[in-house]
Amino acid sequence: MHFFPSRNITVYMAKLFIIRSFAVLTMLVLILMTLDLLGESGKILAVPGNDQGDVLHYVSMRAPQIIARFLPFSALLGTLIAFAGLSQNSEVVAMKAAGLSAHQILAPMFAASLGVALISFVFNDAVVAPNTARLKVWQAAEYGTVAPNSDARNNVWVREGNDLINAGNVVGSGDDTVLENVRIYLRANGGLRQVVTATQARYIGDAWQLENAKSFDVATTTETKPSNLIIGRGITPDRFNYIKVDGDSLAFLPLMRAIDDLKAAGRRTDNLEGILWHKLSGPLSTLLMPLLGAVAAFGLARSGALFLRAVIGMALGFTYFVADNFALAMGNLGAYPPWIAAWGPFLLFFLIGEIVLVRTEE
Repeated sequence: MHFFPSRNITVYMAKLFIIRSFAVLTMLVLILMTLDLLGESGKILAVPGNDQGDVLHYVSMRAPQIIARFLPFSALLGTLIAFAGLSQNSEVVAMKAAGLSAHQILAPMFAASLGVALISFVFNDAVVAPNTARLKVWQAAEYGTVAPNSDARNNVWVREGNDLINAGNVVGSGDDTVLENVRIYLRANGGLRQVVTATQARYIGDAWQLENAKSFDVATTTETKPSNLIIGRGITPDRFNYIKVDGDSLAFLPLMRAIDDLKAAGRRTDNLEGILWHKLSGPLSTLLMPLLGAVAAFGLARSGALFLRAVIGMALGFTYFVADNFALAMGNLGAYPPWIAAWGPFLLFFLIGEIVLVRTEE
């Protein structure tokens, strides 16, 4: 038995799902962005020097957050709307009469939702994370001018192989990042062999050049003053941001590196690991929505019970999002292991949806 129905039905169902899901998403974003601006536009325009351009700048950073948050729910509503129309036209009955199972009818939507999930992951990494970081800095400045050193960090640790780099202060961002009061602990065979200190380190090319460096050899207890000493080749400036790591403001791979470095420095990372896993399970929740929407799809096609099943489908989806946020909160408190906090609700509701789907085929 083929998992997908005919090519025409597959394309028809996938288009139905995508068009309705993105129509719902567009409507939700417009409504929620308008409501958000009712509260924030006044604060932005109250700052001397700000104008409508700053309001649009806020929209450009805030809208991606709303899109990312409500895309899965839009997929659920899109599924329910699509199947409501199919049921009213007796198309679901016709497909079942043609010998298609519930899984085959839903297969095109699963495929389309998987594509949407992949796009969502890339969108979150490339657009949502950097805009979240910029928006938080701007909001911390109360929508005023952001100070050049507003992102200064203190006592930052980064691992380079077996060695550890400690910066007393980190000032600036990007290629203009400057490390102050630097200490490098060079280790070999599980022990400390050398300690290098410097007043500053500047990012040049793909490495860090030390200024006023001093090197202490542990074995010989001698100190030297090397000139033009280069360290940390391949370590990018964004890795010196770990004193106040905001998982929502980092993309997947930078967050993974941040967690590794924090672990090496002996710091707890449970909440960040939960956010890291959720950067995968969050977009994949779009794949779950057609399954939950199946509660409304495969029932009494032309009876009044269809509305009740649609309400149940929406309630099930809403319950999933509540459970997902609750699990993440428990993970941040350390009550749940990170992978359970991120994947627990997804797996639970996937099982519930599958049980419902299988029972409709009995």
